[in-house]
Amino acid sequence: MSTLTDEMKVRFLLNECTEEELRAVNDWMRESKEHARQLFELEELYQLGKLDDTSDEQKAGKAEKRLFRRLEEERKHQHRRLVARRWMKMAAMLAMVLLMGGGGYFFYTHWGTEAPLLAVTTGEEIEEMVLADGTKVWLNKHSTLRYPQEFSEDRRQVYLEGEGYFEVKRNLDKPFVVWSDAMQVRVLGTVFNLKSDEGSRSAVATLLKGEIEVEGNHDEGRVILAPGQRAELNGLSGRLVVKQGDTGFESWHSRQFIFDKADIFTIARTLEQSYGVKVILSPDINIQKTYTGALPRKESAKEVLNQLGNVIPVKYKIVGNSVFLSSKKK
Repeated sequence: MSTLTDEMKVRFLLNECTEEELRAVNDWMRESKEHARQLFELEELYQLGKLDDTSDEQKAGKAEKRLFRRLEEERKHQHRRLVARRWMKMAAMLAMVLLMGGGGYFFYTHWGTEAPLLAVTTGEEIEEMVLADGTKVWLNKHSTLRYPQEFSEDRRQVYLEGEGYFEVKRNLDKPFVVWSDAMQVRVLGTVFNLKSDEGSRSAVATLLKGEIEVEGNHDEGRVILAPGQRAELNGLSGRLVVKQGDTGFESWHSRQFIFDKADIFTIARTLEQSYGVKVILSPDINIQKTYTGALPRKESAKEVLNQLGNVIPVKYKIVGNSVFLSSKKK
């Protein structure tokens, strides 16, 4: 029967195992129901500590008490003081997780005691920034980015809560990794968007240029995206799926509508989603033709429709909350 070190159990609980270690953990769990039960109980203790609807300090205290009770059971069962000391160390680590939160703990484990820099957007603002390596980042409203003042010699890693648009400076020797609560995105140099919902542990990564590797933080899988694709991770179902990107969408970071071989239905849907209007198409509109280009986002649908009429042979009439589009005769 194989053995599993206490250190590996800790890494498994904190989602820090390598692929080889994960295989070893899975093999160990399959050997007996007792092994699987042990890890299940530890995971349950950790999750209960995180989800308990009390203050961070209370959550940390409760998590520690649960783990120390577990330690006492292990000590009586195995009669080994070494095991108890190791579980106490894990309790301290878990308390740090609960007190610092996901992003803070990420930096605690990767940069030691060095405090990360913090960029936060509130209200309707969008912040543009340049990191130490030359990577450009746009933070959408209500988002947070934790990043080091200087990247280390062998890695570039940041932590995102919310939504960010990244133009990564290419460096073959130092991949760029964006961590979130649900997934991590690894790149060498590319342009992509990552939107993460920390509460539901879900995320969407959309690739515009280059190539990225997307991996779920909780064993949901790993995929490689090509330009125009997006990876959607559902935290409730535990599924990671790849879909083709929309041919028409609003680019929040540049405040533009982007169309790539989009038909009139796609353009209409984009306007409906952005301005809350209902677009009604006349039967005389050519639905087979597609359009590629960008339009600046304006404050009203009327202003965008004026621009649209300059590049697409359509005319419009607005009645209340409805927009009627018809073909513009030459």
